[in-house]
Amino acid sequence: MTLEEFFHTVPKAAAAFSGGTDSALLLWAAKRYGCDVRAYYVKTPFQPRFEYEDACRLARELDVLMSVVELDILTVPEAAANGPQRCYHCKRALFNRLWETVRRDGYPVLLDGTNASDDAGDRPGMRALQELEVRSPLRECGLTKEEVRRLSREAGLFTWDKPAYACLATRIPTGTPIQARDLERVERAEAALAALGFRDFRVRLFHGAARVQATAAQLPLALERREDLTVALRSDFSDILLDLAPRAPSA
Repeated sequence: MTLEEFFHTVPKAAAAFSGGTDSALLLWAAKRYGCDVRAYYVKTPFQPRFEYEDACRLARELDVLMSVVELDILTVPEAAANGPQRCYHCKRALFNRLWETVRRDGYPVLLDGTNASDDAGDRPGMRALQELEVRSPLRECGLTKEEVRRLSREAGLFTWDKPAYACLATRIPTGTPIQARDLERVERAEAALAALGFRDFRVRLFHGAARVQATAAQLPLALERREDLTVALRSDFSDILLDLAPRAPSA
């Protein structure tokens, strides 16, 4: 099945829209193939500001209406506790809220951007999507991450080569309760690194310190700009560590 065929069978739908590569292609395809689609961005403490800005930009470029649904995910005890099933509980809460909103707006189908490269066995959140009957057109059509990027480039989407971005909660070690303050300082640290020219990296909390993970190609930049990096992160972290095991580039 192709995306065109999928949207011929789904003429009206709401799309969970993060501003990332996958949901961008999903929204483009829905619009391209005549679906009456509306984008829904869920704003939580787990999402950084730049994701929201990218989502707004793309919705404007595609001329698709985007609604913002706010949810304080830290009020969900199982998500804030940050156990091994955090992603499952987070997705349950997010998509329950989305379903309430999209049904009220008159949309009978809710879509998300999961693709065929996403491993259901390694993603507890995908179980929540299945339980809540959220459809994933990219996955149903067998589109891998590589194909999503190729099609996005052909479609002229600025997100085609955007690095994969896991939510800010993944920067906190599993088992460590998530606090808004830690999410905020990690977000500031990553914004600072982006301003210094880094791309496809993570700043993780490690016993109170910042552990910077960069790709092999950007490790020399981390060493070259060590002082700038230290100054940029010092206001939020007293200790700053560079992980010498290179981070694999995002697919």
